[in-house]
This record gives sequence, C-alpha cells and structure tokens, in this order.
Amino acid sequence: MSNQTAIIIGAGPAGLTAAYELLTHTGIRPVVLERSTYMGGISRTIEYKGNRMDLGGHRFFSKSDRVMTWWLAQMPIAKDDEADRIDVRMLLRSRKSRIYFLRQFFNYPIQLTADTLRKLGLRRTVRIGVSYLYSTLFPIKSVENLEQFFINRFGRELYRTFFKDYTEKVWGVPCDHIKAEWGAQRIKGLSIRKAIAHFVRQAVHSGDAGIAQKGTETSLIEQFLYPKFGPGQMWEEVARKVVAGGGEIVTGVEVNGMETSKGRVVAVSGVDGHGNARRFTGDYFFSTTSVQELVRALGDAVPGWLREIAEGLQYRDFITVGLLLKKLKIHEPGAPFGKLISDNWIYIQEPDVLVGRLQLFNNWSPYLVADRSKVWLGAEYFCYRTDDLWNKPDEEMARMAAEELARIDIIEKDDVLDWTVARMPRTYPAYFGAYSRFDELRQYLDGFENLFLIGRNGMHKYNNQDHSMLTAMTAVDNIIAGITDKSNIWAVNTEEEYHETKKQ
Repeated sequence: MSNQTAIIIGAGPAGLTAAYELLTHTGIRPVVLERSTYMGGISRTIEYKGNRMDLGGHRFFSKSDRVMTWWLAQMPIAKDDEADRIDVRMLLRSRKSRIYFLRQFFNYPIQLTADTLRKLGLRRTVRIGVSYLYSTLFPIKSVENLEQFFINRFGRELYRTFFKDYTEKVWGVPCDHIKAEWGAQRIKGLSIRKAIAHFVRQAVHSGDAGIAQKGTETSLIEQFLYPKFGPGQMWEEVARKVVAGGGEIVTGVEVNGMETSKGRVVAVSGVDGHGNARRFTGDYFFSTTSVQELVRALGDAVPGWLREIAEGLQYRDFITVGLLLKKLKIHEPGAPFGKLISDNWIYIQEPDVLVGRLQLFNNWSPYLVADRSKVWLGAEYFCYRTDDLWNKPDEEMARMAAEELARIDIIEKDDVLDWTVARMPRTYPAYFGAYSRFDELRQYLDGFENLFLIGRNGMHKYNNQDHSMLTAMTAVDNIIAGITDKSNIWAVNTEEEYHETKKQ
C-alpha cells in the first residue's frame, strides 16, 4: 500500500479518524479536504472573547473500547493539578440533564420518583400509568413511524407529556411523519423499566460503575470524558498529528466535482478560497460530506432517478445563541439565588417558546468560560435554512433567545452581558422526505469500489461522534483486509445489543 493516496472529504470526526488510522496502520497517505478553516465539523469549538461554545454538546463516551482507547491516546485524563498546568488533557465530568416543563425540572430520563409524581399531579400520573400499562398489554403491532415507536415504548400519555413537543421542535414535522428507525437508533434500549432498574442500581451501588459504564444505557450514563477546551480541541490535536505524520490537510476547498472510470473514483475537484480550481487524484476516496452534495459532485454519472432521491433528502439545521449572564434566575430548591445549577444541558419542553435545549458551558468544562463568576450558556434552535429563523439578523436572534428564556423564568433579561450567534447547516440528516428510498442510492454509491461513505452526513445517518469514528475505522480495516463488501460499515450503530449492552 506504499505510495498510495486517500482523498478524504471533510475534517470532522469521521474524516480525521480515517486519516489517522490510515497513517497509523497502512502506508497510504491521507489528504483531507475541508471547506472551512476549522477542524471537527459539528464537533467543533467556537471561541468568542475567551468564552468557548460546544455546538450541540459532545460527550466523549462510548461503549466501544476501541474508541475510548483511541481518545485517551490523543488526550489523557488530567490527574491532580494537571488540568491547570497542561492544556492537552481530558476532564472527567459528571453528567446531568433534565427536562424543563411546566416551569419545573424533571429528571431525564424520567424517573417515577415521589418528586416527579408530585410535580405531574395525581390526575396526569394516573393517565401516564394507565396508558403505559395499555401499551404493554396491547402494543401497536406494525410500528412504522416515530409516534408509534414512542407510544409502544412509553405509553401515549408519557409520549405526549415529555417527547412529542421537543421532538417536533427538533425536526419541524409531526412525529407520525418521521420513520420509526430514528427512535430505534437514537433511543435504542431505553424504556421505563430500564430507567427504574437503573435508578435502583444507582441507589444500591452508587459510584462503582467506572468510566466504561458498560451495563448502563447510553442515555443513563452518569459521567463522561471531555476535552479541557471543548470537542474541537480533540480534533485539532488529531489534525496536528496527521500533518506531523506526513498527511496533508487542505482547508478552504469546496469540493464540487468527482471523476469516475470503470466503477472507481479517480479524482475530485473543487475551488479554493482564492477562487482557484483544484484537482486531487487518489487511490481511495472517503466522503463525509452530505450524500446530497456527493451526488451533485458526481453529476451526470448518476442516473436521473437517483439524483432525484438525493435532492429529496432533507436536513435539519441548527443555531446556537451564546449568552453571557451575570447569573441565572432559576435555581435549585433550597439553594441560594445566583448559584449555578448543575446541569450540562436542559431539554425545553415548554410549547410557548421555540428554544429547544440549553447548554450550561460552565458545567461541561470550567475552562470554557473566561470569567467563572459569570454564566455562559447556549440556547439551541432547530430550523431549516429556508425558515425565517435561520435568516434572522444576529442581534434579533440574540434578543429573541433572551426574551424566551426570560418568559419561562430561566433568566432575567437585564442579566445578559454579551451574546454571539453560531449557525451550523445540515446538522441533522432527516428520516423523512426521500429517506424511504435511501437504500437505492446507497446501493449505487457502494458500487464504486474505492469510495467509502462514512460519518453522519456521509451516510445520512444520525450517528454520534463515536459511531462516526467507528465507520471510519471499519472502512480502513476493510482496506487492510481487502474486503470490498461495505455492509459492515453500514451496520455500525444498528445492532442494539452490540451498542447498548454487550460487554466488549
């Protein structure tokens, strides 16, 4: 494999993992093409006046030993006072997320504790219990959409109370328009029964799970690793090692063409930041760009009916409004006003605001905040680039975020000291639109022997970053072993047993 080259489109977790694995385990030289100037894709860190934002919240946790070992090889866990003295370190963080509903906090996932029952009220609690019992006795037999998936898993009343509004904020369509596959992939084994079992185990065996937490559902983990300066720091470090090892990373290149011959890709072309045409030849090609953009780059080589499927794929876009505050208005019961609550992120279930989720960056890493006496939070919105929300001027967007958080009693508007707005297109590949025919497109693209689709957008699959990394690792493994069948790449994050409960 010496003197061979791999062209990798995209410097996100999948692309940079592929580059690193190729350098480490083969003689293939990677050339990474990135349209922006930053590393990490959506797993990036944005800096604003010394404050850092994590777009979407990226826990460094995986049930895969291979991924955990890989991360720690790049950035060890900080010991003693190392976090203050050494920058390239992971922090061990406690996980806490809650649902904000009825202007109150509920644990996420929902725990049927006395506190939860008191907040819900007797009437709603009885309805939840009855509907859950009904769903277990008379489940929907043919589950085709996400609403049916939720009802079978949690009962109709709990679905309406804690899942429906938030999910529809995220996707912008009713739950019965979304394929059930989304729920099977993102929620997997989580259920009321497992949440209760976890709560009991936690009470009996507090603190003995270890960082691997192998017996714990992913949605229930209690601690995770996190780079000192946010997720982008990990990928900047990996990019540095790729270049130091002889690889190349070319930024500012927008790939817009792909040449093929006899069932193989032979080159990609694009335009750099200066308007110059660039062409890159290679032996292997990895794509983490959206399937829609990949098909456009292939052009007329793709049959028209498949191009129609690609154009019909949909993506949900993402806006984060960073707000620097003197303090929060909301506080823990019994705690003094102004004391920071302990959540990493909060799901906003309230139907009278558009904001979908909050991140408290102080609690991800104290090093994300320039002045730790202040509160640095991210208000997250989900939309399409065709929506008015996406095209709002930054100042209007920040004003709306402050007004909405004040309306639901999270902050006081007068406590806002500063703000910034970050937009990330194509953050969530959608499981509706032309997705029902995606397998036809996948089969065609897999037919190019030396082309590997990896990562979230590269596969139009709502993966977390560890699964995106595993798709890259599996693709490199296949090259080393001479395996041309790509089904094992697509199998990553599809088998519930492997990803949620199996001991690795």
